[in-house]
Amino acid sequence: MDAWIETFIGDLAWPWLAGAIALCIMVLGKGADWLVEEAVALSERMSVPKVIIGATVVSLGTTMPEAAVSVLAAWQGDPSLALGNAVGSIICDTGLILGVACLISPLPLPPNIVNRQGWLQLGAGLLLVAACFPWQSPATVFAEGGRLAQWVGWGFLVLLAGYLWLSAMWARREKDTGQLEDLETDVSSPVVYVLGKLAVAVVLVVAASHLLIPSVKEVAERLSVPDEVIAATLVAFGTSLPELVTAVTAARHGHGDLAVGNIVGADILNVLFVAGAAAAITPEGLVASPHFFHFFFPAMLFVLIVFRVGVFVSGDRLSRRFGFVLLGAYVLVTVLSYMESQLDDMVKRLL
Repeated sequence: MDAWIETFIGDLAWPWLAGAIALCIMVLGKGADWLVEEAVALSERMSVPKVIIGATVVSLGTTMPEAAVSVLAAWQGDPSLALGNAVGSIICDTGLILGVACLISPLPLPPNIVNRQGWLQLGAGLLLVAACFPWQSPATVFAEGGRLAQWVGWGFLVLLAGYLWLSAMWARREKDTGQLEDLETDVSSPVVYVLGKLAVAVVLVVAASHLLIPSVKEVAERLSVPDEVIAATLVAFGTSLPELVTAVTAARHGHGDLAVGNIVGADILNVLFVAGAAAAITPEGLVASPHFFHFFFPAMLFVLIVFRVGVFVSGDRLSRRFGFVLLGAYVLVTVLSYMESQLDDMVKRLL
C-alpha cells in the first residue's frame, strides 16, 4: 500500500502535487477540529469541569496535526521529517502566527502566562536542544549531529503529563471557563453519534498524515531540498493552521490574551508531545542531523528569544511594531533555511 501511494504521488504533476498537499493539510485541520469537539463533548458528558478540558483536551487538540505527522513519519523511518516538523512548528507559531496576530491588534500580555508558561516555553526549546546534543562526543555535533533517544521521548511524555496537570491546576485556580462555548456542539447528542464522529476524526487525521508524508518527500526530492527543511517550513506551516486560525480569530475579537496563551502552550507541547511521542515509538529515537545544529536549533532559539525580549520591553501589550519584528524573524529564518540547503547542495556537488 505504501509503495503504491509513493508511486502515485511520484507520478503527479506539480499542480496536482501542490493540490494534494493543500488537501491533506485541510483534512488534517478539519479532523483535528472534530477530534477536539467530540473529546470535549465526551468530557462534558462525564462531568469533567470545563476549565480542565480547556487546559488539557483543547491544548492537545490544537497540536494534534503536528503530532500525527511527526509520529507517523518516525514510524515510517523518517526521523528528520518528524523532528523538523516539531522544531519548525515552534518557529512558525512564535514568529509567523504571533506576528500576524500582533498586526491585527496589539496583544495583551497576561502576567500569569508570560511569567509562568512563557519561561517554560523557552525552557522547553532549550531542553529539546540539550536532549538531542551528543554529550558523549561533543566535537562531532556539527559533523554527525545528535539523537533524541527513545527513553528521552518517554521522559518528555512524563513531563507532558506533569505539565497538563499543572495547567489544569492553574486553570482551576483562575476559574477561566469561558473559552469552550463554541465547541460544545454535540454535548446532548447520543453517545454512539459522538463516538462515531470521534472515530471518523481519528481516521481523517491518520489518513491525511499518511498521504502528506510521501507528498512532502516528493517535493523535497524535486527541489533537491532536505526533508527536514520542507518539514520545518511547508509542513510546519500547514500543521500550525489550527493555531493560526485560533490566534487570528482571537485577535480580531479582542481576545489577544487567548492568542498568546494558545501559542505559548503549543510551543511547549511541540516539544513534550510532538517530539516526545515521535521519539518514544521508535527504538532508534529521532536522529537530529548536523543541519539541525547548524541552523534549525539556533533559529528556533533565536525566535523564542526575540519573543522573550519583546515581552520584556513591551510592558503589558505586544505592539503592532513588534508584530513586524516577529514576522521579520520568521521570514528571515525561512529564507535562510532554503538558501543554506541550496548552498550545502552546491558544496556537495563541487566536492
